[in-house]
Amino acid sequence: MDKFSFLNAAHTAYFAELYDQYLQYPDSVEPSWRAFFQGFDFGLETSGNGQTYVEHPESGEPVEMSDSVLKEFRVVKLIEGYRSRGHLFTKTNPVRERRKYSPTLDIQNFDLSESDLDTVFNAGDILGLGPSTLREIVAHLRKVYCDSIGVEYMFIRNPEQVKWIQDRLNINENQPAFTAPQKKHILKKLNEAVSFENFLHTKYVGQKRFSLEGGESLIPALDAIIEKAADLGVKDFVMGMAHRGRLSTLTNIFGKSAKDIFTEFDGKDYEEDVFDGDVKYHLGWTSCRKTDNGKEININIAPNPSHLETVGAVVQGITRGKQDRHYQNKADAVLPIIVHGDAAIAGQGIVYEIVQMSQLEGYSTGGTIHIVVNNQIGFTTNYLDGRSSTYCTDVAKVTKSPVLHVNADDVEAVVHAVLFALDFRMQFGKDVFIDLLGYRKYGHNEGDEPRFTQPKLYKAIASHSNPRDIYAEKLQEQGIIDDSHVKKLEEEYKAKLEENLEDSRKEEKTRITPFMQDEWEGFEHVDESRMMEEVDTTIDMEVLTEVAQAVSELPSDKKFLRKIKKLVELRRTMFFESNSLDWSMAELLAYGTLIKEGYYVRMSGQDVERGTFSHRHAVVKVEDSEEEIILLNQIKGTICDTRKGSSCDFKVYNSLLSEYGVVGFDYGYAMASPNCLTIWEAQFGDFSNGAQIMIDQYISAAEDKWKLQNGLVMFLPHGYEGQGAEHSSGRMERYLQLCAKDNMFVADVTTPANMFHLLRRQMKVNYRKPLIIFTPKSLLRHPKVVSTKEEFANGTFQPLIDDAEAKADKVKSLVFCTGKFYYDLLERREELERDDVALVRIEQLFPLPAEQIKAVISKYKNADDVVWAQEEPRNMGAYSHLLLHLEETKNFRVCSRKFYGSPAAGSSVRFKKRHEKVIESVFDKTLEVTVK
Repeated sequence: MDKFSFLNAAHTAYFAELYDQYLQYPDSVEPSWRAFFQGFDFGLETSGNGQTYVEHPESGEPVEMSDSVLKEFRVVKLIEGYRSRGHLFTKTNPVRERRKYSPTLDIQNFDLSESDLDTVFNAGDILGLGPSTLREIVAHLRKVYCDSIGVEYMFIRNPEQVKWIQDRLNINENQPAFTAPQKKHILKKLNEAVSFENFLHTKYVGQKRFSLEGGESLIPALDAIIEKAADLGVKDFVMGMAHRGRLSTLTNIFGKSAKDIFTEFDGKDYEEDVFDGDVKYHLGWTSCRKTDNGKEININIAPNPSHLETVGAVVQGITRGKQDRHYQNKADAVLPIIVHGDAAIAGQGIVYEIVQMSQLEGYSTGGTIHIVVNNQIGFTTNYLDGRSSTYCTDVAKVTKSPVLHVNADDVEAVVHAVLFALDFRMQFGKDVFIDLLGYRKYGHNEGDEPRFTQPKLYKAIASHSNPRDIYAEKLQEQGIIDDSHVKKLEEEYKAKLEENLEDSRKEEKTRITPFMQDEWEGFEHVDESRMMEEVDTTIDMEVLTEVAQAVSELPSDKKFLRKIKKLVELRRTMFFESNSLDWSMAELLAYGTLIKEGYYVRMSGQDVERGTFSHRHAVVKVEDSEEEIILLNQIKGTICDTRKGSSCDFKVYNSLLSEYGVVGFDYGYAMASPNCLTIWEAQFGDFSNGAQIMIDQYISAAEDKWKLQNGLVMFLPHGYEGQGAEHSSGRMERYLQLCAKDNMFVADVTTPANMFHLLRRQMKVNYRKPLIIFTPKSLLRHPKVVSTKEEFANGTFQPLIDDAEAKADKVKSLVFCTGKFYYDLLERREELERDDVALVRIEQLFPLPAEQIKAVISKYKNADDVVWAQEEPRNMGAYSHLLLHLEETKNFRVCSRKFYGSPAAGSSVRFKKRHEKVIESVFDKTLEVTVK
């Protein structure tokens, strides 16, 4: 029997389904069928009116195709067209005509005609309709794909996900099906959103509030997500959003008292002098909410700066921190929601970084619901000038995440779409994007005049009804409410606001409520005097030995590279024989001892598992299988001993090649995990400038603005070794300029023992401050950069290290320096055999140990030459910082490179020449003028 005799048969439903499968996943179809369909597609594309004959894939002979089968395939093509391009022809824009796209989805473009409309096609089975007329099929497709919701999903390559989406869309033709009580609840939340903005507009005329008007359906959408997610087992919500609609969200979703918001509007001073606070639409909030079904949930909205998308990375880190510590192996228990602006999600690169993190082992959070409050305008810039992509959400295609474009005026469609998104996230653990297409009633802020730049658009907006009134009219037509229902809702809600306003006027001060206070119980806010107190970081030698044993012994039943075996054996020699421990042992022993004391450690960044300079080897690999072993997780008493276990006490992850996004993530992780030593390491110190916004807006200022503590540690490799401009300086001067009062620690330590105690101090105190450590490169293996195990066990962190070899009465030149430059100077002093020069190291640059520095100066009474020596150019490094914080510095003789725009020379010859001159000037006062 001829292989294609089916073409003359009547059972075309099977062929249609097979063709549909081929169109979506060509490789899933048996090769001969695939060849047949390829021939058919080629015929459609080249003949213009379809092909009656298809070439047999084996014999090459023409096979006649019946007209009924031909048209079935054309209907399948039509269905495919709606699935792929239906979102381009939706009714999703409430105030503008959509752009025109071609070709359209008219049946003529699929070689079908009006005469086919009443013909029954088995292709209806694909849609769950059963055999249906073309007219019914088209009507169904228009409702599913071209009404108030446009769906993009056909770029997804996972058949299970695509089938789930298609099955879901075909239910009720992708139309909402809410009960009357549910509709009334939606109207209630919509009224809250509208009435809240109206109230503020009349009570605080002209004040910036970044109104949600035009996108008020966000409030019932968020309400629906939280209510349904709680029923699905979500315990914690972490949300990030910029300023647009934030105040309404705080009040109507998070339960922040309107009284507190009104107090902030009144511009009152803060009740605590130590905090400067921030504008009202940047503040965070944490609360416990009880859902309508009685579920208690924790909801958090993270504080954010005006750098709109920055908070997204922080939210991901907070989410992962909560998942790791409170809901081990259960990502579903914490749901991140990020609310974007359309211009920001399209224009800011951090969004791409965050999206690229979403499926990575070290950064995944089980999927995020992204909601774009799409104003169709960014400040004054039209969307056509704000992006090259068709949609602002096209970044979703990076991870093949579905996108739903929704008309913000159709609140039921909005709620329907977000519930779809929630179910998809919970089912597949992937991101989903909602493009909430609305408008902005006023300008960028309420004092702005939008008609300057968009006169036509704002003429349309001025006469456009708000979403509540549109929905109320619809419910009246359905007989669900009467014409007094909305008026009653509005009056009741407004009365509550009036009461809150009256109460707020009685308050004299504004109080900043700490964010996530539940995670920070027992921790204190401290000033610089407490930061300078000595902390007990000693450890029992028995514990230290146990950790050393774990990190210096490989599993005996596995085969490792010879170099790895030698490296691990060297650790054993260092600790158990030579008693001369290097930098890598300082790190590993610090992590291990903290773990033994009940803390945990997370480290991430580029190449941190091995270490950029191949010193750390926190992860070692089995030679044959590349199985990954973390020796720190084999210490007796740790929770796990595998790479993948989410409960491991030591977690280390090579990051994607990102600074901004990863620093933001790790900052968020540290925010949610005060008992975790959270470390981000730059590949080279200057690479951290890729995360400058996070450093400026969060790391240096969050405690002052938002009352947030954070213990993030940043490792920034720093030191002048002739590697050029980009691999020498960690831009120390930038961090030091940001230092003020008690906002963070900055250190540039020179011994393994001091590094060990510095890391332990970070966790042993009952407060948290960001810690910036300028770490070494060449010193990682320097023969003099070693410490004894007794210094580890019994020592403490030293903010300043005096010269143990110098005799005070002999010293004529007292030299202060920091970091790796000390060893360069020490080497020269030994060469010159100078016992009249003392080299004193400032190990902590902020808070500066000023009293200790003054004491050292007093000690060396015979020194008539007090020097500050640095390898960096005069305008870089720590010099300007010392001038600001230590009066005595003005009398120091300064030895440094000249003022330069670039941190270092690219030529190694030029580098050595400049470096040598600085060293010479330290030991010869007459050369000072040549290096100024």
